Amino acid sequence: MSSDTASGRNDVADWWRTSIIDMEPGRIAFRGTEIQDLIGKVSFPEMIWRMTRTDIPTPGQTRLLEAALVAAVDHGPQAPSIATARMAVTCGLPLNNAMASAVNTLGDVHGGAGEQAVELYAHVESYDGPVSAALDAWIAARGKIIPGFGHRFHKPVDPRAPRLLALVEEARQQGACDGCHAAIATAIEAELADRKGTPVPMNIDGATAVIFAELGFAAPLARGIFCLSRSVGILAHAWEQMQQGGRNKGPTPPAYRWTYDGD
Repeated sequence: MSSDTASGRNDVADWWRTSIIDMEPGRIAFRGTEIQDLIGKVSFPEMIWRMTRTDIPTPGQTRLLEAALVAAVDHGPQAPSIATARMAVTCGLPLNNAMASAVNTLGDVHGGAGEQAVELYAHVESYDGPVSAALDAWIAARGKIIPGFGHRFHKPVDPRAPRLLALVEEARQQGACDGCHAAIATAIEAELADRKGTPVPMNIDGATAVIFAELGFAAPLARGIFCLSRSVGILAHAWEQMQQGGRNKGPTPPAYRWTYDGD
C-alpha cells in the first residue's frame, strides 16, 4: 500500500473522532466497556452519565440523577412542548416527528431555566461577596428574571422541589454530593423572599439544577438531560392523542377566535 493511500484512509478514519464508542463487526464498546457487560447490569440513568461523562457514577449519584429525570417528565398539555406533540399527531405526524417537533420548542424560555439556574449557582459560588451582591450582579448582567425560582402555576410551592431537595440532603449525608449548591439555592430563595416580602420558592428547574450542579454536570447538559426527561412525557401524550384521534387540532377549539388588532 502506498503512503498516499494509507494517508487517505487515515484522513477518512479520522474524519470523526470519539472516545464514546468503539465498534467493529461483532463488537460494540462504550467508553471501553463491552455492551454485553452493560446490558442488564447498568440502569438507564447510569448509562446517560457514562455516555455524557468520562467517569462512572456511584449508586448514590445514579439515584439522584434518576430522581431529577423522573421529576421533570411532564407538565401537561398547557406546556408548549406537550401541546406541540399532541397537535403534531393530529396533523398526521408519526411519533418520532411529533417528538422532534415538541423537543424543538425547548429553548431558553421553555426548557432552558435549568441550564440557566446551574449558571446562576456557579455565579454565586464564584462571586466575591454576599449572595445579595451576587444576585445584583446577575440581574445587572442577565435581567430581572431569576431562573429556577417562582412558578406561574404552582403557588405557593412547586411540589416537586421540596422532595428533590430532601433527596439531595439524603445524598449529602451518604457522601454522594457535598450540598454546596443546595445551600446556594436555599440562600437565593431566602434572599428573594426578603426582597419581595413574600416567598418565591424554588421550582422544578431550580431543584433539578441543584442536582445537576451537585453531580458536576456542565450547565448545557442540564438542558440536554431535561430534554431526555421531558421526552418521556412528550411520547406519552403523543401516543395518547394518537389513540384518541382528532384531526388538525389547533391550540384552541375552533369556536374560539384570536384577537385581531389590525385596522
